[in-house]
Amino acid sequence: MDDLLADFLTETQEGLGALDAALVRLERSPDDVATLSEVFRIVHTIKGTFGFLGLTRMEAVAHAGESVLGRYRDGTLRVTQGGISLILAALDCIRGIVAGLEATGAEPAGSDAALIASLDAVASGEDAPPAAPPAAAEAAAAAPPSPPAAEAAEVVVAAAPPVAPPPASAPPKAVPAADAEASGGGNAPPQTIRVTVEVLEGLMMLVSELVLTRNQLLQLSRNGADSAFAVPLQRLSHITSDLQEGVMKTRMQPIGNAWAKLPRLVRDLGVELGKKIELQMRGAETELDRQVLELIKDPLTHMVRNSADHGLETPEQRAAAGKPETGRILLNASHEGGHIIIEIGDDGRGLNVDRIRQKVLAQGLATEAELAAMPEREVQRFIFRAGFSTAAAVTAVSGRGVGMDVVKTNMERIGGTIEVRSKEGRGTTFVVKIPLTLAIVSALIVEAGGERFAIPQIGVVELVRVGGEGAPQLERIKDSAVLRLRDRLLPLVNLAGLLQLDSRANEDSAFVVVTQVGAHVFGIIVDRVFDTEEIVVKPVAPILRHVTMFSGNTILGDGSVIMILDPNGIARATGVGAESGEGENERDGGRMVVTHRSDQQTAMLLFRAGDTTPKAVPLGLIARLEDVERDRIENAGGRPLVQYRGKLMPLVPIAGHWDQSMAPERQPVLVFSDGDRAMGLMVDEILDVIEEKMVIDGAGERPGFLGTTVIAGKVTEMLDTAWWLRQAGEDWFGAGAEGSKGPARRILVVEDSAFFRNLVVPAIGAAGFVVTAVADAEEALRLRDAGAGFDAVVSDIVMPGMDGFAFARTLREGGPWRDLPLIALSGRAEPADVELGRAAGFTDYVAKFDRAALLDSLRQCLDAAVAG
Repeated sequence: MDDLLADFLTETQEGLGALDAALVRLERSPDDVATLSEVFRIVHTIKGTFGFLGLTRMEAVAHAGESVLGRYRDGTLRVTQGGISLILAALDCIRGIVAGLEATGAEPAGSDAALIASLDAVASGEDAPPAAPPAAAEAAAAAPPSPPAAEAAEVVVAAAPPVAPPPASAPPKAVPAADAEASGGGNAPPQTIRVTVEVLEGLMMLVSELVLTRNQLLQLSRNGADSAFAVPLQRLSHITSDLQEGVMKTRMQPIGNAWAKLPRLVRDLGVELGKKIELQMRGAETELDRQVLELIKDPLTHMVRNSADHGLETPEQRAAAGKPETGRILLNASHEGGHIIIEIGDDGRGLNVDRIRQKVLAQGLATEAELAAMPEREVQRFIFRAGFSTAAAVTAVSGRGVGMDVVKTNMERIGGTIEVRSKEGRGTTFVVKIPLTLAIVSALIVEAGGERFAIPQIGVVELVRVGGEGAPQLERIKDSAVLRLRDRLLPLVNLAGLLQLDSRANEDSAFVVVTQVGAHVFGIIVDRVFDTEEIVVKPVAPILRHVTMFSGNTILGDGSVIMILDPNGIARATGVGAESGEGENERDGGRMVVTHRSDQQTAMLLFRAGDTTPKAVPLGLIARLEDVERDRIENAGGRPLVQYRGKLMPLVPIAGHWDQSMAPERQPVLVFSDGDRAMGLMVDEILDVIEEKMVIDGAGERPGFLGTTVIAGKVTEMLDTAWWLRQAGEDWFGAGAEGSKGPARRILVVEDSAFFRNLVVPAIGAAGFVVTAVADAEEALRLRDAGAGFDAVVSDIVMPGMDGFAFARTLREGGPWRDLPLIALSGRAEPADVELGRAAGFTDYVAKFDRAALLDSLRQCLDAAVAG
């Protein structure tokens, strides 16, 4: 296949993909002139290129579709569902011909006369035939795999949207690197280039080898007494990390690429099932590794099909239930640490827990007594069992008992998890958590039975030393080892015993790696713990693929080859957490997740700084704990700074000043970050992590501290994180000052940012309020419907899903919270925003994060509510 044809095929695939989404938009909004013009332009351009290359069969089909679109564009025909279905069928026909062209280099034989006749009939004013086109998913499944030319289209670093091939009057250029529109035409340099996937994969392999070599050199440097190479090796390490990050960016693609076919899929399912369905996609720009992207495409497609078939009701059923006739499917993607969080939800009928229980009993998966003891969410998780289905009948879409178990297995295979949240009559949401990349990961190196292993750090919750005075002790229930950790019993797995190795350490003085699989937390007993290290993930050899405890292997800095452990596989192999054990979030009687409450125990980091009095800060606020080398800290304008992840991060000493000559060789730093902002707090010593209730006295008595509390029997100062963030010079929240103590009332905080939730709860709680924080408006409404009572609500404005304005209007429409004081807490506090907030129903509007203004507003609103 020559280069010209390969370029044509790549750009044709891009154009066809764009047409699917545009036609679905056009069907939904027939009067959208811009979309109609876009569709007509792409079809006209593709048709012209077909003619230029002598591809007569595809040109004839495209010409017939263009005739219908031309009638739509000049207004002589009105856009109809039948007409759109025919045009989509024409696109599917072209896709089939393109697949044959890719495979053989020539158009396959065949007749499209019936399809062309139907299109011509619609163009002449006749009604479209009732036959629906084949579903997009089925057409895609029938198509053969794309050649490298098509794969190259997925790795374009684009400065502008893809442009279809030029028409016949302007032959396609042989160099696909340049985009005339993106580069501005003329002799301007191109803004995009095409690189084949093979080139990128080869580059990634070279970077992986460089990382391994870097690790080996660092290992030699640590073991040797001669430090002459220490500085250049440190520089090499930084350069390698920067190069690795740059190459990883070339592998990153927006998750919207995996969603590209879903609008067409949902549209076809709606026609097939007789349902009105609206698909909303948010966070499509969220990027992840293309290897992960390829692995999640099919599971995502299946879950969307499930929502359309199982989840959403027919228009008649929705009307009878008091819902809008059009059902909604929502896809939402966002970053969270080293993971991507994907939510696939619908506002349909929800999971029928009683029917699930009946199926569980009928298939012998659990007894009546076991089901009675299970929380509702554990019962719902049976849908992930192989062969399990609650569909009343087998259809072309679902009902065969396959799918969700495969989805769960595929997610776990790449180190991800999947959870389900459902409320009958309200809808179902699947929450998928997957790693950003599978190529190079940070791992904890451990030893068991004389062999070393790597555990991906994203799966490590914490590390516990057992045995010894004051340390947690192993206990036994029958023959099973458990660990009592902060009043909770964790099941344990002895790694050496599981792998049939001879353990050389005493189990009573070992280490426990606490890990989490889904909602289940358990511990892995190991003999020794070495260090964390960036490792290059290599696939498991075929001879070991039946051992589910391993997810890959890697080479350490000393040249040793070790296996990478898979916590999901360990859980399946041992049965730990598979069907038993109650998730942490189930203890509230089945209510949906409450993210943070000020009257519950909170994990806090204890440290010393400035004086001998211990100090504490909620652990959830801290992004990382770093030991920064003294020589890396620089001074700018009398303020310490450090180069951190490619940017300058301000450092703030709690002691008030920092003298480099008197500083230790390694400076402990607490790193706080939100989005692309970061600040480091310089402390003297990190002591411990302890869970305690935050009962704070003396709020506001000393700048920088919320007050004092008692932790582990000692008086401890509680840090006012917002105050210290301002000292870094970053405009994190706007101006603010300290406030006064408020009355002991119950406050609900609605905030989608975990960072700000962890910041607001102790800050308001220190003023005497009992604070509950949730992640979104939908969760707040679930608390309202469950009968939860509050004295006031504080809500962010910009949130995924339902925003703050819609949330306020919903509360004011009716219900038990209709007359509650409602305060907006937002970074957008311009007069226009305040006016919109008050119009929506907010009682007051406070800039984020002005603690004094917020406390004053709460006091005034609550006093006014009592007086009223």
